[in-house]
Amino acid sequence: MRYKKLGARGPIVSAVGFGAWGISGRDWGKTDDNQSKLAIGKAFDNGVTFIDTADVYGFGHSEKLIGQVLKERGGKKDIIIATKAGNNFYPYLNENHDVTPYNPDYSKKHLIYAAEQSLKRLGVEVIDILQLHSPVVDLLEQDEPWEALEKLKKDGKILHAGWSVRSFGETSQAHILDQHPELLDVIQVRYNILEREAERVLFPKAMKYGIGVIARIPILFGLLTGKFTRDHRFSDDDHRKMNLSPEQLEKYLDKFEELKPVYSLFEGYTKGQVSLGFCISHPVCQTVIPGCKTGDQVLENIKAAEIDSFPMDKLPKIINSEK
Repeated sequence: MRYKKLGARGPIVSAVGFGAWGISGRDWGKTDDNQSKLAIGKAFDNGVTFIDTADVYGFGHSEKLIGQVLKERGGKKDIIIATKAGNNFYPYLNENHDVTPYNPDYSKKHLIYAAEQSLKRLGVEVIDILQLHSPVVDLLEQDEPWEALEKLKKDGKILHAGWSVRSFGETSQAHILDQHPELLDVIQVRYNILEREAERVLFPKAMKYGIGVIARIPILFGLLTGKFTRDHRFSDDDHRKMNLSPEQLEKYLDKFEELKPVYSLFEGYTKGQVSLGFCISHPVCQTVIPGCKTGDQVLENIKAAEIDSFPMDKLPKIINSEK
């Protein structure tokens, strides 16, 4: 495993982290909590020191599982935890939902309350990184979200302030970094070998301000492992039924085919590993958070840390533009 400092002010983290949305019990089909906890432990045992979650994942279930594993292993130690807040799921706690409802609340009151609840579920005294969870730009341009992060820092409840950039807003939201360059320590961004919009404006600004970068959706919900065919369909309780609709799947797979010559350059590595290696080889991107449900997936992912350079000149020009 390789380790990098997450920007100028962030912690040192493993280049390959653990994305904990998939273990939440919602949005990704059925999961097994025992298997999920074994996967987290397998990651920690093999050099992964960074885990990313959110309060809304499984309505707190992902955070609870992480907290249980940490307690069983004798405490947090050198593990860095990033979580997110801003999607207020609390009104839905006693309801059944296959896919998580969207209920944005970036008020100062809610964000502080949400952070306090995350502390309890995780069983820690301080959250390493708290990220605003992909708000629209109108919410980002209000004062309260940033006032909440400032207060949580001042009160010692979080160490670092972060922001998860809304998918397909990598350029239109980039000016937010200019507005909060000193408060923001870390951003999380949708970035993979097929979706490289962040390279245009966002990454140069992050480098300018010394803001760390976490790459999410690095294997495009599993598509970049090569395991999906054009006729693949997802269940109703899997968010990919929407995010990888038949039409979108067709378009992505067409682009994926064009990259075969690039993948063939990496003998001994799977397509998924090469896809992860692409992300962390970018000088602005310090860590990547593929979703993991099993120990085998963890071991598959961490091998990508061996890839420390990528032939960017072999790639097509930036493929996607913002939707």
